[in-house]
Amino acid sequence: MLDKLYARVLQHAASPYAPFWLAALAFAEASFFPLPPETLLVPMVLSQKDKAWRYAAICTVASVAGGLLGWLIGAVLLDTLARPIVHFYHAEHTLVTLQDKFRQWGVWIILFKGLTPIPYKFVTIASGMAHFAIIPFMCASLVTRGARFALVAGLLRRFGPSIQDFLQNRLPLVTGLFALMLLGGFLALRYL
Repeated sequence: MLDKLYARVLQHAASPYAPFWLAALAFAEASFFPLPPETLLVPMVLSQKDKAWRYAAICTVASVAGGLLGWLIGAVLLDTLARPIVHFYHAEHTLVTLQDKFRQWGVWIILFKGLTPIPYKFVTIASGMAHFAIIPFMCASLVTRGARFALVAGLLRRFGPSIQDFLQNRLPLVTGLFALMLLGGFLALRYL
């Protein structure tokens, strides 16, 4: 099922409406959809490298807006909508763990988890379930999602098709290392 969905998403990359589809995918992925925006971002940047930063910005803004929907799902529609989404992914334990961590670590979780392979929708729904403050949530989401999409767009713009396979096969590793560097930078600023 996901292979067919992925093939359909790739068809949209060649469409004149590709930026709209990119925004829709980034928005949906942040709250309920299974495919990450990179599935459309990668072919779009490779086909028009001069628009890499524009596409990264579209992904960022749409993902943060979708994150707000995810937050609302967790905060307001917990039983009617959030639990079925979480159950679909068999992630009940992950969500409860994230909810507990939000109470303790807040913004740090959003900054770190938004860069990692953990689906962003879990972060958004869990932050809503924990009733995490909306303004810090949105600001942290903007930073972390912007960094992730800018990293992908920048690498593709610089290295082109040769990096595509690497990103598709090792995106969790790349974003995880970037998240560790970002966390290290914040800790260095705070304690040095």
